[in-house]
Amino acid sequence: MPIPQHVAELRAHIGHALLWYATARAVTIDDHGHVLLGRYPGSDTWTIPGGVIDPGEQPADAAVRECYEETGIIAVPEALTSITVSGIVTHDSGDLTQHLDITFRCRATGGQPKPGDGELRDARWHRADALPALPAYEHGIVMQALRGDSQTAYTYSGATPGGHKQPTSTQLTTS
Repeated sequence: MPIPQHVAELRAHIGHALLWYATARAVTIDDHGHVLLGRYPGSDTWTIPGGVIDPGEQPADAAVRECYEETGIIAVPEALTSITVSGIVTHDSGDLTQHLDITFRCRATGGQPKPGDGELRDARWHRADALPALPAYEHGIVMQALRGDSQTAYTYSGATPGGHKQPTSTQLTTS
């Protein structure tokens, strides 16, 4: 489903204005260490399956649902690997969004990769050591998930209550 009903209802009120999405993504790996990626219609760029978390839905459930809806692959979450904020996205419709991306490393347990809900035009496995070009933001998310440890990546600007900043990096950090 390209646009959830609750988002369509919001868009009826706010038009194309910037909308903040909570999204879940699944970096899904098969038994051979291959990574599942998809491509949108009209684009040669590969992407990680994922999408908007429905109201009341748990993020891990949303990642599994989105992976299946978009690619036909049944996945089981193994670890929360990153919590990140995307840049502003301008959709073909003119809608502006920015995403709080909650990403899980998932293990494939069934299905065959194929575009499922009409959102992607292609879905297939890729060797982890020979991934196709991904946008830099998504490449970082995939690399963090492939590390295989249980650490979650996040960015911390150093801000503290009262607006004081601690001297820290704004690079992807792990816990």
